[in-house]
Amino acid sequence: MSNFMLLSSLVSRMLPNDYVGFTFFVGCMAMMAASAFFFLSLSQFDKKWRTSVLVSGLITFIAAVHYFYMRDYWASFQESPTFFRYVDWVLTVPLMCLEFYLILKVAGAKSSLLWKMIFYSLVMLVTGYFGEAVDPANAWLWGLVSGIAYFAIVYEIWMGEASKLAKSAGGAVLESHKILCWFVLVGWAIYPLGYMLGTDGWYTGILGKGNVDVAYNIADAINKIGFGLVIYNLAVKSSKE
Repeated sequence: MSNFMLLSSLVSRMLPNDYVGFTFFVGCMAMMAASAFFFLSLSQFDKKWRTSVLVSGLITFIAAVHYFYMRDYWASFQESPTFFRYVDWVLTVPLMCLEFYLILKVAGAKSSLLWKMIFYSLVMLVTGYFGEAVDPANAWLWGLVSGIAYFAIVYEIWMGEASKLAKSAGGAVLESHKILCWFVLVGWAIYPLGYMLGTDGWYTGILGKGNVDVAYNIADAINKIGFGLVIYNLAVKSSKE
């Protein structure tokens, strides 16, 4: 009963023009629905693709749980839930890197590729968090390191070992790899852009400072659900062959 009253109190604070709160709520429900879809579809795939689809479900499920807390945090304090957002990213972004490895295993991808991409992703996220929440006075420096790590991932999947493996695999794997690459290049670009918009320093002088939670929330839903749907489509095509 007390939990219901707390939930009712939080929901009642959301004004019609509270677009940040709205996107937190919609993001939570959309990613929970995507998780149910991925989990319930597992039985239709061959064993070699079930892990990939399962990871897609885990990515959206973890995000949905964090969005539940972020929505409540925003409703309570009207502040960007930076801590919860970075905890979400630290768990889900490495899993998205894992998806690249899983689909490229058919072409002989080694675990070294996986750990390299996970390392880049963790450097990108940890330094980004330091710049936003721990040492904002040096946000430009932490952002620079974070950006380098991001472009290292971009290079790896577009021109590095991952790209070569995808070309050798060909067919549906190559097609899916290319789509995931575009998600990283275009979809993930909102994160460094949001960092520049949301932190003080020379970034602010160039782009100005603004609330980017709405953009973050929309991008998160598109990137995470979209990633999963690409994997799902690949699994469907491969299971029919």
